[in-house]
Amino acid sequence: MTINKKLLATAGLLSAVVFMAMSPAKQQQQEEKPKFTNLKVLPKDISDKQLHDIMEEWEHALGARCSFCHVRNEETKKMDWANDAKPEKEMARHMFKMTAAINKKYFEAKKDSTGMMAETGINCNTCHRGNSHPEVVKASANRGPRPGGPGGPAPAGGQVGTPATPPPSGGQK
Repeated sequence: MTINKKLLATAGLLSAVVFMAMSPAKQQQQEEKPKFTNLKVLPKDISDKQLHDIMEEWEHALGARCSFCHVRNEETKKMDWANDAKPEKEMARHMFKMTAAINKKYFEAKKDSTGMMAETGINCNTCHRGNSHPEVVKASANRGPRPGGPGGPAPAGGQVGTPATPPPSGGQK
């Protein structure tokens, strides 16, 4: 009987060691799992704060809410952030790449330590200015009538709104 007790105690102790050895591995697997899924233009290792700050900046630039790009799961009644059902989400990705390319080409923007473009050059607000669908206006539509009327000569003095100054008369006093 004593052999059975020793065998039982050894098996129990061995089971406990195996169980404890597996627990950290399981916990480590959960930590290694990416926090966010379906990130296509943002860094995969982005922090919660960085992602929130970027999304908030885009919300303000477009005058929109999360639901402009993201879909709500009707079963869970929560936002399904990874879902790509709305075309606006893909357009946002396209616009993000476009601004990054413009900044890199024309403003020599570099990426920061997190892989994001450093703040320089243009951003969403440059064009959108709080409007999710900014109106496209031709530059010529912004101009008023030409000085002196359409096709007419410039007024005396050369510039609009500048009164003509008469030449000095006589000598100095």
